Amino acid sequence: MAGFKERVFSGVQPTGNLHLGNYLGAITKFVALQDTHDCIYCVVDLHAITVQQDPDALRNSIREVTAAFIACGIDPKKHIVFNQSQVPEHAELAWIFNCVARLGWLNRMTQFKEKAGKDRENASVGLYAYPALMAADILVYRATHVPVGEDQKQHLELARDIAQKFNNDFGPSIAKHGFGDAFFPQPEPLIQGPATRVMSLRDGTKKMSKSDPSDYSRINLSDDADAIAQKVRKAKTDPEPLPSEEAGLENRPEADNLVGIYAALADTTREAVLKEFGGGQFSTFKAALVDLSVAKLGPIGGEMKRLVADPASIDAILVDGAERAGVIARETMNAVKDIVGFVRR
Repeated sequence: MAGFKERVFSGVQPTGNLHLGNYLGAITKFVALQDTHDCIYCVVDLHAITVQQDPDALRNSIREVTAAFIACGIDPKKHIVFNQSQVPEHAELAWIFNCVARLGWLNRMTQFKEKAGKDRENASVGLYAYPALMAADILVYRATHVPVGEDQKQHLELARDIAQKFNNDFGPSIAKHGFGDAFFPQPEPLIQGPATRVMSLRDGTKKMSKSDPSDYSRINLSDDADAIAQKVRKAKTDPEPLPSEEAGLENRPEADNLVGIYAALADTTREAVLKEFGGGQFSTFKAALVDLSVAKLGPIGGEMKRLVADPASIDAILVDGAERAGVIARETMNAVKDIVGFVRR
C-alpha cells in the first residue's frame, strides 16, 4: 500500500475451544503470512469481556490461544504475539474512533444483531461498540492487511470507513504534522484458501462453532489423535458416492464440507480431491481424511498441552510481545493526539 509500510494484524478471541474452523479459516493464514510480511497477532481479550466471563477461565483461555498460535507455527520471536489488554493504546484509540464513527454505521453491523438477539436492551455497550475497538486494534499499528473470514469482512469495511473519515476530518492537521494527506491506511482483507468457512461435522449447513452443544460437531485443536479420528469417522455424510466433479457437491453440504476440509489440510483443491476419490464410497474417503487430520492436527494438540502446562513461559511470551507492540502503538497514539489537538507529555 503506497506510503505505508506493509504490516499484517489479526486477532483471535480467547473464548475457549479453538477448533478446526479457526485453524483453517485463520491460523493457517497467520502462519503463511510470516514469510512475506511483518505480522502482529493478538489475543483480543478486551473483546472477550463484551459478554460475561469467568476471570479464571478467561486467563486460561488467553494462554490456550497463545499456545495454539505457537503450536501451529507462529514464531513469537520473529513476529509479535501478545494479549490486547496489555497495550492500553487499543482502548485509547477506540474512544477516539467512537467519536469518529457514526451511529448509522454501527446500526448496520449484523453481528451485533445476531449476538444480542431479541434482548438488545440488555446487551452491553461494549458489544455494540466493539467494531470501533476492532478498527483501533488494526489501525493503532497502521496495519495494511488483515486476514479475515467472511463473517468479519463487514467489520473491516467499517475500519476502512473510520480511517477514511479520520483522514478527511483531520486532513489539514495531518498535513501540518508531516503525514501527507492520510495518516491511517485503508487496510485490505486477505481472504483465501479452499476452506475459509468450515461447517459443523454434524450439520453441513451450520458453521463449525465452539458453542454447539455436541463436541462431535467440531475438531478442537486440543483434541488428541484418538478423538480426531473418532470425530471424523462419525461425521455426517449422505448415502451417495463422492462425485467426480465439484458441481456434484451442490446440495450436498456434508460432502462439500468434508471435501473442503481435506483440500485445505492437504493444501490442494476440491477438484484434485474429487479426482482422487470421486466415484468411491465415503468409508474410503473418511479413512484417508482420518489419516490426514491426525497427521496434521495431532501434533498441534500435543504441543498445546505441553505449552499450557508451563503458564509462566506463555506469560513471558505475552509480556515480551506487549512491550514490542506497545512501542508501535505509542508512536501512533502520540501522533494521533497531536493531530486531534490534545496536549500531551
